[in-house]
Amino acid sequence: MEQLEQKIIETAFKKIDTLSDDELEKLCENYVEIQPELLDYVISASIEYNNAQLEGLIIYYFCIFMEINSLRKTTKNRINNQEVIDFEEEFLEVIKDYFQNENLDVLEEYTDQPELVQFMIMEISTPDEDGTQLEDETAIQLFISCIAMIKLLN
Repeated sequence: MEQLEQKIIETAFKKIDTLSDDELEKLCENYVEIQPELLDYVISASIEYNNAQLEGLIIYYFCIFMEINSLRKTTKNRINNQEVIDFEEEFLEVIKDYFQNENLDVLEEYTDQPELVQFMIMEISTPDEDGTQLEDETAIQLFISCIAMIKLLN
């Protein structure tokens, strides 16, 4: 996938963020039909981490990433379970390397989407408009899940 510009990320974010709950649910259903295996894979993180809050957050960012692809008029073939299996070993090594060395360049190069990686850093580290912020554990889990989505969609 071609590297994204910040404008596309902001446009997708604003669209998703301004939808009503019903509109977001319908859009999400459409995106799930396009990439069900991807969503199944990343949603499994909420079960693995035993974090119910993470599930809703993953679905929200899944919709943002899918909307980005929609705005760019890019289509990714449906991700299948074998692609996820093939991806996972290298992904875990990259994540391990990132956390050991705290080198963001590793993730930016791995995903080939530095703007999206930077977007996610801001999302997990910046308090919401009402001042609430994710707990550190949830923020890290969300970040890892989103990096997986970015790479698989790339």
